[in-house]
Amino acid sequence: MAFLDNSGDIILDAVLTDTGRMRLAKGDGSFNITKFALGDDEINYSLYDKNHTSGSAYYDIEILQTPVLEAFTNNTSTMKSKLLSISRTNLLYLPVIRRNETVGLSDNGTNSILSLMVDQSTAIDVNLLSSGSVGINGYQLAQSANSVVFDQGIESTALGSGDDTDIDADLVETQYIIEMDNRFGYLSDGSGNQATPSFIDDDNIASYYFSAGTGGYVTDIGSDTFYNLGTDDTAATNKLQIGGPHGTTLTFQIRASLELQHSTFLFEQLGGTNYAWNTNKATVRYIDTNVRITGATTGYTLDVPVRFIKIV
Repeated sequence: MAFLDNSGDIILDAVLTDTGRMRLAKGDGSFNITKFALGDDEINYSLYDKNHTSGSAYYDIEILQTPVLEAFTNNTSTMKSKLLSISRTNLLYLPVIRRNETVGLSDNGTNSILSLMVDQSTAIDVNLLSSGSVGINGYQLAQSANSVVFDQGIESTALGSGDDTDIDADLVETQYIIEMDNRFGYLSDGSGNQATPSFIDDDNIASYYFSAGTGGYVTDIGSDTFYNLGTDDTAATNKLQIGGPHGTTLTFQIRASLELQHSTFLFEQLGGTNYAWNTNKATVRYIDTNVRITGATTGYTLDVPVRFIKIV
């Protein structure tokens, strides 16, 4: 990875994704670019200076000359801020996605990491089975306490708030893309039914597509059973993570792969050892990773750090 010198010209640096390269390598004439994405991860828009002494032509000169990252194909690291076009010109706010720790799982400790116990013995050692408050029971999921919940909406009360305020229909996320390392685990619904990835790339990153009205993963916040909106407005509003108008809620569970449950191989190859987690055992192994949530409508992206833990 490197920076490209952008001091004199505007640079467009484009590369094929891993999937695109694979299809090009077939050499059968079927390769055709039908989709592309643009991002502005490197850009700091606060550099726009409308008081520049040289006039309006220089208001954005600092932005235009900002060094940009050389394009690379690793989908887990690139373009977290994709550009999108919205025809309306009267928008004051764009929606965000926030993890809801009031009705879903909360973080472990102070590192904002979701801890997932990969087997029963690990869960017992950290008192997960008795308290249910330490992390995710990653081997037995058919429990609502294991659900990870996300709220979507506008984080401002300027446009209203509470359980009866909805965002505009064209800003509602009706489909989410969830990406995670397929070697470590998979996603399921609240009943423990395993979700099927839509695609697994050459880096073992599985992409799941969850749509409203299918499988119960995406629901309107107003009808979601976690909130019971309308039955007790005050209590329901206090459960919402979004301060302003709301859209949908995304709910799923994470289960450890069989390899993590029954083997230490991946822990030894890709993880670390933490002796401070539990004093009753000699070795506590862990693997840190991210689960990425992306809204298909607005492109808003949220990375959730997850730690898979196995006490040996």
